[in-house]
Amino acid sequence: MRKKYKEQLPLMGCTIDHPHAAEMALIDKILGKTSTIYTLALQDLTREVENKEAGAHGMSAEQVVKAAILKQSQEFSYGELAFHLVDSGCYRKFMKIGFADKGFSASALCSNIKALSPETWEAINRVIVGYASETKAERGRTVRIDCTVVPSNIHKPFDSTLLWDSVRVLTRLLKHAEGLFPDAGIMVKDHTKRAKRRMLGVMNAKGKKAREKQYRDLLLITRKTVGYAERASRILTKHPAAPVEQMVQELSHYIGLTHKVIDQTQRRVFQGESVPASEKVVSIFEPHADIIKKDNRDTYYGHKICLTGGASNLILDCEVLKGNPADVTLVGRMLENQKMIYDRYPSKVSLDGGFASEDNLELAKGTMKIKDVCFAKKRGLKEEDMCKSSWVYKKLRNFRAGIESGISWLKRCFGLARCTWKTFESFKSYVWASIVSANLLTLARKQTA
Repeated sequence: MRKKYKEQLPLMGCTIDHPHAAEMALIDKILGKTSTIYTLALQDLTREVENKEAGAHGMSAEQVVKAAILKQSQEFSYGELAFHLVDSGCYRKFMKIGFADKGFSASALCSNIKALSPETWEAINRVIVGYASETKAERGRTVRIDCTVVPSNIHKPFDSTLLWDSVRVLTRLLKHAEGLFPDAGIMVKDHTKRAKRRMLGVMNAKGKKAREKQYRDLLLITRKTVGYAERASRILTKHPAAPVEQMVQELSHYIGLTHKVIDQTQRRVFQGESVPASEKVVSIFEPHADIIKKDNRDTYYGHKICLTGGASNLILDCEVLKGNPADVTLVGRMLENQKMIYDRYPSKVSLDGGFASEDNLELAKGTMKIKDVCFAKKRGLKEEDMCKSSWVYKKLRNFRAGIESGISWLKRCFGLARCTWKTFESFKSYVWASIVSANLLTLARKQTA
């Protein structure tokens, strides 16, 4: 039976005299004062439960939220998190796990933490920002906005490696289906070793002619494997066994992606066509990943996020974006979000130079009545049009630089350097879980300062 809290605090060890233990205690105290967080989490955890009063006693909503915070703040894998929850007295106390309790398995931690939706994490962050406003730690009067990229957990997408990935994944699925349904007549020939040799041949080819020769054979192998998969899918569709539907869906998913990879390889390698980024598949495992080119230098494969930070270094808001929209198109959306959070617009806003335009300045100062708007690069705008004085402009420009350190902290200490969760929904949950963990630690450290 799911519960919001542990009903009774189990027998615990003594308090540990260490700064990290003190921070954990303060985070626990903040979460206790914002207990609606656990109500939000409980709704996700019990969404598919018909009888909420029946069943085994699993992780409480409180423990799930705290486990996610520990995982992101310490950058643990699920296996490492399971170990430390058993091994560490500080973490056991934070999680309210008594000496008699054996802790939680890695699979239980994974399934419970991943059950929390990105919308729930965003609502949790709004509760924390509301608590910061009540305690006057952050009023949201002066904000700074900037964008960054969070990469997905994928290798660099060459056409040859994508074709090889397609061959080995489809072959693995077909062998699994053949083992489950030996009487179905599924035919599969393993071409993975040959595909890998051709992939390496493409990578090491000395010239265009040699590379194309390797690509032709690799495409031939891939098409053969897709043919096996399509035949198996037709056979399984008519099979009466129960687990067939899920297997057919998985085969169809990868068959569709493989056809796209074959098409883009044919167009790029043999027709000399430059395939648009919106039509490219960069990973068959994370097909949602976007191609983000930053400052015409570095190319990333993940998603662009836009962050709004406050004077307290709290992250007040975040947007995880699809595609690579220009910064200049995001100003209105981010400022409207501040109106939703605080029921008013901020009085001062500082933004990166990429957001600068006359329309955005008019929107912020004319429509939203924001007093001072600073773009780090003027882009033809005048300081006196943006702020009431050059001194205010310089102060706000220096203030904006502070969000760079906040982004760096999120990437170095909270896992935003690379998202390790699969699917776009989980990607958004991962980003929000990192932000919530960072905000709680920021508030805890402000109380110890």
